[in-house]
Amino acid sequence: MYKIKQIPEDFIVKEINELKIEEGQYSYFMLKKTNYTTERAVSAIAEYLKKPRKDIGYAGAKDKNALTEQFISIRGPIKKQDIKLKDIELKYIGNGKQRINLGNLKQNQFIITVRNLDELNLKINEKLQIPNYFDEQRFSENNAEVGKAIIKKDFKKAVELILGDNLKQSGFEKDVKEHTLKKPNDFIGSIKKVPKKISMMYVHAFQSLIFNETIAELIKAKTEDYKKVDYSNGQFVFPNNEMQNQKIPLIGFGTEFKNKEIEKSSLSLMEMHKVSFRDFIIRAMPELSFEGDYRDMFTNAENIKTEIKDDELNKNKKKCIISFTLEKGSYATIVIKKIFS
Repeated sequence: MYKIKQIPEDFIVKEINELKIEEGQYSYFMLKKTNYTTERAVSAIAEYLKKPRKDIGYAGAKDKNALTEQFISIRGPIKKQDIKLKDIELKYIGNGKQRINLGNLKQNQFIITVRNLDELNLKINEKLQIPNYFDEQRFSENNAEVGKAIIKKDFKKAVELILGDNLKQSGFEKDVKEHTLKKPNDFIGSIKKVPKKISMMYVHAFQSLIFNETIAELIKAKTEDYKKVDYSNGQFVFPNNEMQNQKIPLIGFGTEFKNKEIEKSSLSLMEMHKVSFRDFIIRAMPELSFEGDYRDMFTNAENIKTEIKDDELNKNKKKCIISFTLEKGSYATIVIKKIFS
């Protein structure tokens, strides 16, 4: 079985962005990190600088177990001093007028070392089509379960899932726990102690689960030439040949279908999960209501290059250093699963 992320240097992510440098109220920095999710890193920086969390923006969430480089914006005057936080480095880029928000990037470049391989002779083109699945990082331990509980208005269950069995003592979980102890029946208030980006991520994780299941069902309906790969929320289905791309809904209260086959599959999965379109209207927390969106069924890894070497961490094995670019929002680990599983 192949291995990735044996060491942080095995998984390198570099954001490709085009910032406009000019006089403005936002300072732009290159954030280099490891052992942090992007949100945790940004929260730590905000605390260090004694700034509100909302004053810091970023374009996309990056893996925790990786070496990542991405741009962030910090509002207001800031000294260009080094921020002395373990596993976090900030490099000042310049100033600008625009806040960096989610989605404000073009692509990500990946350099990934895949280890513990037997002798192999890879024949990969510079461009490879992959199903545009959301991978494990989207779901974490129980993000989709929390999201479903919020959608179903079972706020008590959502709080229990957020806190977990061990009642975590750090970060926003601590705030959730303290509020729950003070007001045991105010579950909505407890959820509101979670940073908005993370509470939205819970709902998005459940939508992503249905999206993944829809893609898998459609691929199986269209071809018998595919392979299955297990993951924490089911199975990925990878076709062995290219297929026609189409838009798949991320289900919300305003979702409309233009394709009967996609509609049939999505409605069947919603019935299985016992959710309706109206469930995505969350009146108690309107910021978590989601109208719906669309995402490509397939995407392409481009500029693929590979190099095979001896694996110094795994005796008598090989490693493959593979680099490629992906559109924002797509998962490099899906590329690895497509090629090496």
